[in-house]
This record gives sequence, C-alpha cells and structure tokens, in this order.
Amino acid sequence: QVHLVESGGGLVQAGGSLRLSCAASGSTGSINAIWWYRQGQGNQRDFVAVITNDGTANYGHSVKGRFTISRDIAENIVHLQMDSLKPEDTAVYYCNAKTYYDTDVAWGQGTQVTVSS
Repeated sequence: QVHLVESGGGLVQAGGSLRLSCAASGSTGSINAIWWYRQGQGNQRDFVAVITNDGTANYGHSVKGRFTISRDIAENIVHLQMDSLKPEDTAVYYCNAKTYYDTDVAWGQGTQVTVSS
C-alpha cells in the first residue's frame, strides 16, 4: 500500500511563489509517475503536472512556464514549484501516484492554495 502526503499549501499574493511537496511511503516500487491535480471550488479536478520515474515532466497548459515539477529520489518526494501565481491558481492541490499502466495507486489528502489579488 502507498501513502501520499501533500504539504506546502497556503495563502500568497498574486505574483508570489509556493512550493508543494508530495511525500510517498509504503510500497513505492509500484509507482511509475506522480501527478499533480487541482480542484477549484465547484470545478472538476484538473491536471497540473506529472513526472515519471525516468524524469520526464509534462504540464497543463495553464501552468506551463510558471510551475516546475521535480523529484527527490532518495527521499521519495516530488515537489511542485509554483511561481508567478495568479488568483485563478486558487484550488486544492492533490498528488496522485499511478502505475506504468496509469492505474491509480494512491491519492493524497490535498493541500489548499489560495492566491489573493
């Protein structure tokens, strides 16, 4: 079983930065990729970024160029550096672990990010 814990959310002014972290524990050998999603109030859960075991990263259109996903292999932690934040980035951010076949392994509990204008 895999357990994911997000941290690093908070309140920041527009233009500011935050760094989210997703710490994985348990049977992490089944994980091929860590995904970040976000869900604004009343909205669906949207893709933000993903990083695979080989280090390949991809980003959602709305965050490309502002967010950077990275990983600390030794610590089993994935970071999401969020710069130039906008009010529309306000959401609960979730990390998600998937297998090579894109099967969900685990979800984190979510961390709130609020960007004030």
